[in-house]
Amino acid sequence: MTTTAATRRKVGNTGLELTALGIGSAPLGGLYADVPTAQAVEMLQKAWELGIRYFDTAPMYGLTRSEHLTGQVLREHDGSHALSTKVGRLMTTERAGRKLPPEPPKNPLDPGWWNGLPFREVFDYSYDGVMRSYDDSQQRLGMDRIDLLYVHDIGRVTHADLHDHHWGQLTKGGGFRALQELKAAGNIKGFGLGVNEWEVIRDALEETDLDCCMLAGRYSLLDRDAGETFLPLAQKRGVSLVLAGVYNSGILAAPKGGRKKFNYADADPAIVARVEALRSVCDEYDVPLAAAAIRFPMRHPATTCVVIGAKTAAQLAQNVEWFNTDLPEAIWADLDRALENA
Repeated sequence: MTTTAATRRKVGNTGLELTALGIGSAPLGGLYADVPTAQAVEMLQKAWELGIRYFDTAPMYGLTRSEHLTGQVLREHDGSHALSTKVGRLMTTERAGRKLPPEPPKNPLDPGWWNGLPFREVFDYSYDGVMRSYDDSQQRLGMDRIDLLYVHDIGRVTHADLHDHHWGQLTKGGGFRALQELKAAGNIKGFGLGVNEWEVIRDALEETDLDCCMLAGRYSLLDRDAGETFLPLAQKRGVSLVLAGVYNSGILAAPKGGRKKFNYADADPAIVARVEALRSVCDEYDVPLAAAAIRFPMRHPATTCVVIGAKTAAQLAQNVEWFNTDLPEAIWADLDRALENA
């Protein structure tokens, strides 16, 4: 049976199902460009019309703006969707007399927000921090149902010298225990990590059982970093994988000569050359490079779902068309060779 964007796929033993294509709402927070409210709502409505029933958001996206917009749309529908958000960041404001932790070092994987709301993030992976984040997200979404919680942006690349501190909050400080309690109480159906670093998911599996994890950018047509060791481990441990960043910040979806972003920053010439080698193969098959990029992760049995972001309804419709494109089997071996030789 051909997997389409609207195909439902099971998440481990949680009883939850995700559509094979999901919506990631980082763009609604103003990722790279302003997204007006009406435009964001129209995109989310279009996703529903096209059969997509998995929506992911996070407090970080637009400094809570994305959660507000996602909840605004989903509240108007029949509840047949799956919803995930994230924990690890609390949102607050600078006020006279309020003592806040020092501003954290700039996360190299955080591109900033064009139209974010006037809040400041404070990292907190502790028991109390996870519980408060869960409560805060329900209020912003205007919904008392959240299906999946991901621990957001934990890892050494993200936190550098502060990683051990944050990891201690998550492990010894009760962050994982809070997630376990929320699941045991039936408040959520499952939990995992939402990260750019697969190594930290591997480490987390030594601490607790994970139901579903979102991994961004580390298993794509261009970047196979997680493919050799981590994806087989996730499959062995029964961890469903939601793969995001399949266009690697847009470079695999941009037209030739278009914007060259890779891992949230300007791409260097070596990366651009590899992308053009992949594009040449796709041109030979008369297939859009983006169609190959969005379908590639679904070829691995560890993958449950691919999540993409879109700023407009038209972009979303184009992504669904790419996802639903039938590609010739021979293209994959040719793409592998092109990447090896680039």
